Amino acid sequence: MSDFRDYLTANLQDPAFSLAWEEQEPERQIVAEIVASRKAEGLTQKELAERCGMKPSNLSRIENGNGNPSLQTLLKIAHGLNKQLKISFV
Repeated sequence: MSDFRDYLTANLQDPAFSLAWEEQEPERQIVAEIVASRKAEGLTQKELAERCGMKPSNLSRIENGNGNPSLQTLLKIAHGLNKQLKISFV
């Protein structure tokens, strides 16, 4: 098991950490979808950033979970991936 998985498993026993982790799940899902879609298109971060009209460093921060993309930025990324952005409340 990786160091991260060990860390996560141990810290998920803490109710405050567990709650924060759960609340961040939608963000992790969006990041995972961006990365998977970019890779499926055979694009590097730099190539996708160019398609989106953004700096590669900004896309990197988003993919690393260190960014907080606006709706406009997510729309740019969707367009760069030749996809539509769909947001729903369930």
